[in-house]
Amino acid sequence: MKFPFFLLAALAATASLTGEEGSPAVAYFGHDKVAGALATGGTLMTASDYKVMGNTRTANGHPELHEKETDIFYVVDGEATFVTGGKMLGGKTIAPGQVMGTEIVGGQVHHLAKGDVIVIPAGVPHWYKEVPHAIAYFAVKVLKP
Repeated sequence: MKFPFFLLAALAATASLTGEEGSPAVAYFGHDKVAGALATGGTLMTASDYKVMGNTRTANGHPELHEKETDIFYVVDGEATFVTGGKMLGGKTIAPGQVMGTEIVGGQVHHLAKGDVIVIPAGVPHWYKEVPHAIAYFAVKVLKP
C-alpha cells in the first residue's frame, strides 16, 4: 500500500520539477501582431516578473531611469545614438520607481543599429539622445520584486 502512494508522490514531484503541470502557458505572437506592436508601440505580454513590448521611435527621447526594471532592447531596424550611465539632470519621479530627466552628462554613448542588443540594469539612466530617422526595437522589461 505504501509503494503506490510513494510512486504517486514521486510522479507528482517529477511533474512539478519539469513544469508539466501548473506551468505558464507558452506565449506565441504571430507576425501581424508583432508588426503592429513595432509600428505603433505595444505590449505583447505582461507577466509578474517581465513584460515584452515592441516599439518604433521616430524622435529623440527624454532620459529615464527605472528603479526596479532592467531593460533589454533588441534593435530590429534603424539606428540611434543611445546614452547609458552618467548623471541624469532634471530628474523627476513620474510614476512609482520611474524617473524622467532632461539630460545625461558623463554617460557612455552607444550607436545602436539593426541586430544590436543592449541591456540596461535597473537604476541606470538611459536616453535615446538622437534618432535620425526611426528605430524599431523589442523591449523586455525584467521586473525586480
